[in-house]
Amino acid sequence: MMLASLLTCGICQASGQIFISPDSLMGVENFRTILTLENVPEDVLEYSWYRGMDNSTGNMIFSYKPPNTRHPGPLYSGRENVTRTGSLVVRMSALNDTGNYTVQVDTSNGTQTATGWLEIIKLRDDPDISANVSANASMLVEGMDSVVANCLTNSSNIKWYVNFVPTSGNNRMTISPDGKTLVIHGVSRYDHSLQCAIEDVPEILQRSDTISLTVAYGPDYVSLLTEPYAFNGVLRAVIGSYVQLECTGYSRPVVTYHWIHNGSLLSISEKNLTLPSLSWEQMGSYRCIVENLETQLAFYRDVTIQPPLSRPLPTVKRELYIPGYLVIILIILATTGGAYMCRVLVYALQLSCSRRRNLS
Repeated sequence: MMLASLLTCGICQASGQIFISPDSLMGVENFRTILTLENVPEDVLEYSWYRGMDNSTGNMIFSYKPPNTRHPGPLYSGRENVTRTGSLVVRMSALNDTGNYTVQVDTSNGTQTATGWLEIIKLRDDPDISANVSANASMLVEGMDSVVANCLTNSSNIKWYVNFVPTSGNNRMTISPDGKTLVIHGVSRYDHSLQCAIEDVPEILQRSDTISLTVAYGPDYVSLLTEPYAFNGVLRAVIGSYVQLECTGYSRPVVTYHWIHNGSLLSISEKNLTLPSLSWEQMGSYRCIVENLETQLAFYRDVTIQPPLSRPLPTVKRELYIPGYLVIILIILATTGGAYMCRVLVYALQLSCSRRRNLS
């Protein structure tokens, strides 16, 4: 039937005869179907669509006279309409809409007709999806556990979606040759959902339900902030001052906090450790431990609280030692240099006195 339509179509196109596009001769139940009319002349006076191969008045579905005149026929069901280009639109197509359809196009030069067989198909049921995980714990662990998802359908046109994004497989994900199984090797914290879909009819996706993934991860690091600021792991504070330690680690599920002071476990399970008035007993080393019970990963940071360093007063050396040979050299220089300097001073005084006399 389709081959005959294609051959007829080629002949009609070559001769300028109108025809119904073969690509539009298949519809889907409960979807809109458009029987597209091709090779339409420009001087159309009226389009008339009929059910069957007979364009008698009793078989008419709908007629349209450009630009605005429309007339339903005896076989009009309330779901049909004709576009401005002469195509027949059938809303909410039903299986019993399958059959021959004939279009008559009246022009100022005569009348042309074309007939085509419309097949309305029923979509198969939406696919189901199931997943098996390798984890024995309450949730998946990043980088360790795997997921095997199966798309339960008889279709061979299967698509997979991870986080609602299509995937065709990568170094972490493999898809079986028949497309029905997706394996995620070493789940990631960014793997949130799985879904499969089938596409038996182009551009009509039938999706399965969504499987949500809960992946445990971290902590990747731990940070320890202090007040006052700690330098190179040492916090300097005076007795009676306010001290706060804030420990932070990010993971799923949230981390558990442990504090150790001078080797002893404290009964504090919060991220903040506050010392409102520092005492001597509270001096020493502190360790914050963040732990994820699902991933069994833990990180820690250390800080030591110490009193400020005492600053000694600067000392001045009062003794001056001069070697003997330097003493002799200094005496010689003082003797010879002193006489010379006296002469210079006398000359300067005489010169100054003479200038004052001249000015007076």
